[in-house]
Amino acid sequence: MLKLDEEFIFCFYLVIISAVLALLEIQIEGANGWAKELPTWRIKNKLTTWLMGEKPLTGYHVYLIAFVVLLAHLPYFLGFASPSISIEIRLISLIILLFIVEDFLWFVLNPAYGIRKFKPQYIWWHASSWWWIMPRDYYIFGIIGISLYLFSTIL
Repeated sequence: MLKLDEEFIFCFYLVIISAVLALLEIQIEGANGWAKELPTWRIKNKLTTWLMGEKPLTGYHVYLIAFVVLLAHLPYFLGFASPSISIEIRLISLIILLFIVEDFLWFVLNPAYGIRKFKPQYIWWHASSWWWIMPRDYYIFGIIGISLYLFSTIL
């Protein structure tokens, strides 16, 4: 059952951690999105192109995602929460939505971009998968993340 205070807390926390992560990534990447200038490994082949468009799979992003997933599950390992299907689905929802909101805030908060440059001609790593006003991934994973969140409330 949906409760407005729970949804508010979820959304508020989602935006806060997304903003902090975006600001951290801006400090790391600067104007060079998708780890373009970072000393990290990159893989680009038919599979990664099919899954991710023109952007390569990078070590930076693999380890960043792994860190966030592990950190989100920390309450289980500290004994603060018992694993359940409902909690796990909500955590997956949070992680998916976190990366969408964080990615958008990376542009909004980045002095090299801002909202005016949130367009495919300025963002090579999203350009090939741009749908209308935003990258394809925002639509697809946004629907998945919201659906998982809503599903977790009825379990």
